[in-house]
Amino acid sequence: MIRNFFSFVICIIVVVLFFSLFTIEEGHKGIILRFGKVLRDMDNNPLIYNPGLHIKIPFIETIKILDSRIQTMDNQADRFVTMEKKDLIIDSYIKWRISDLSRYYLATGGGDISQAEVLIKRKFSDRLRSELGRLNVQGIVTDSRNRLMTDVRASLNNGTSGEEALISYSKNIKNFNSEKYDISEQKRYRISDSVNPNSMAALGIEIVDVRIKQINLPTEVSDAIYQRMRAEREAVARRHRSQGREEAEKLRATADYEVTRTLAEAKRQSLIVRGEADAETAKLYATTFNEDPSFYSLIRTLRAYENSFKKNNNDLMVLSTETDFLRFMQSPQILPSINN
Repeated sequence: MIRNFFSFVICIIVVVLFFSLFTIEEGHKGIILRFGKVLRDMDNNPLIYNPGLHIKIPFIETIKILDSRIQTMDNQADRFVTMEKKDLIIDSYIKWRISDLSRYYLATGGGDISQAEVLIKRKFSDRLRSELGRLNVQGIVTDSRNRLMTDVRASLNNGTSGEEALISYSKNIKNFNSEKYDISEQKRYRISDSVNPNSMAALGIEIVDVRIKQINLPTEVSDAIYQRMRAEREAVARRHRSQGREEAEKLRATADYEVTRTLAEAKRQSLIVRGEADAETAKLYATTFNEDPSFYSLIRTLRAYENSFKKNNNDLMVLSTETDFLRFMQSPQILPSINN
């Protein structure tokens, strides 16, 4: 009987320990809920349990473990309007983490990350839309891009906008660095005694970083710009083609002129050379024929024979056998002697 009693007591102790002890992994933190309410200390700050082994009252208290690491949320590309009333498609991402577990638990309905991201995206979209409405496209794409993201992050964390957010954010960081932050005593830093309900601190969330991944123009605007650029390029191409045709005509006319001039000069030179050669030939013939007239008569007669009795000559000649034209054919003996 006593043995059974001790066994029962041991079982009760094991069950109590099983429901009393809990562990929290690295990168996570936990809060205790007692009858559905967050358990707080004497300073009305929620009790936060860091990674390790802890104990709670079984069946009365429950532990809610939340991921305290930096989370990354990719935002779907959305359309925004600039100060110039121009639309931009902006793709961005946000890095955030839990800054107040109690507020985060209550604001997200039990620590639901998807619900937290819905709230973050809603506030981020409103803040980014407000900041982009004060800038032009050039400022967004170039110099003001880093400043824009700093403004948005500060405004989300502080619930203000523009330079006020930056001033408030830098003051809070300065105060935070000047205080002693003792995790072992679970003292939490508070940005202000009264949290701005429009800030992410009211949700127990801190925005660590905001970045723009890509900036695009809407499809209709991109198509219009492409068509305008294409028209401009086509106009430039037409102008270059027109100038090319003009230059080609000039080069062609110059080449034709040079060809005509060169041919005319060559023809003139050839005529001069031919004339000089004919003159020299005539001079030689005259000199030769003057020295021997009978030889000249013979040459002229032989050329006449050659032209008259060609193979393809179909002309008909009726000549007397006594004609003087055939004297060298009738009596070859009368051929004059050729002086060497």
